Amino acid sequence: MRTKYWCFSLSMIMACATSSNINSTPKPLPVFDMEGHRGSRGLMPENTIPAMLKALELGVTTLEMDVAITTDGRVILSHEPFFNHEISTAPDGQPVSADQEKGFNIFQMTYAQTQQFDVGKRKPARFPQQASLPATKPLLADVIDNAEAYAKLKGRELPFYNIETKTDPATDGLFHPIPETFVEVLMAVIEKKKVKGRVIIQSFDFRTLKIIHEKYPGVRTAALVEGEDRRGVQAQLDELGFVPDIYSPFFGMVNETLVAECHAKNMRVLPWTVNDPVIIDRLKKMGVDGIISDYPNLFSKNP
Repeated sequence: MRTKYWCFSLSMIMACATSSNINSTPKPLPVFDMEGHRGSRGLMPENTIPAMLKALELGVTTLEMDVAITTDGRVILSHEPFFNHEISTAPDGQPVSADQEKGFNIFQMTYAQTQQFDVGKRKPARFPQQASLPATKPLLADVIDNAEAYAKLKGRELPFYNIETKTDPATDGLFHPIPETFVEVLMAVIEKKKVKGRVIIQSFDFRTLKIIHEKYPGVRTAALVEGEDRRGVQAQLDELGFVPDIYSPFFGMVNETLVAECHAKNMRVLPWTVNDPVIIDRLKKMGVDGIISDYPNLFSKNP
């Protein structure tokens, strides 16, 4: 089944997406950053090219996504380093079960093997508005190519990319490379595509942020913070060892005091994942600098 959100042809990409005028100098971030979570998870299969193009159609300023790395060193979009049972269909056409999912380890698969799994036909019950369509986990490089081509074709501003590194100390070498290798492989794609000035690297695992800060000082970083982490901003920054460009907490943690503290430290505040227009409005009144949402169509309802 083809839709207007499917990948552009290679010829269109080559015609529309030229990168010669894009360099690594950081471009100023949007005054208010409207980010589509996993593209537009509430409307399209998560972390797929259709999800990213739908988000751009709805006017997001930044595409938020997660990446994993295959055994042959390819960077693909995936929230988990395996095929999640909620959305995945195995090569034999059977749904992936909860018992099976971690056995389908992306870090132990080649890119070609990952493309045998579908992640778009099965619509999660918690996202009833999500379209059901064939989709696979795409290469980060292909996502960037398609997003840049779409933006140029539509005459809109080129998007930013907020990319989460999916690493954890407990699973180094099992579900993903060690942080140093993960960062090098990821940054090789970003530099090749010449979008470094429009990239944010975010993570709950501060190890990858430290490497970015040390080896790629021009690349923006975002510290992701779980709702259970109640140590306070300064204690979290003490662990990180530097002040990132963005503080990105669970939205329920945000209040005016937190926003003021972050702004005093020259950090932008970008809460996740906000799917209620009433809460979006409340957070904007608190002074946050952007919102990450599964439903980027909500931004037009709350300008």
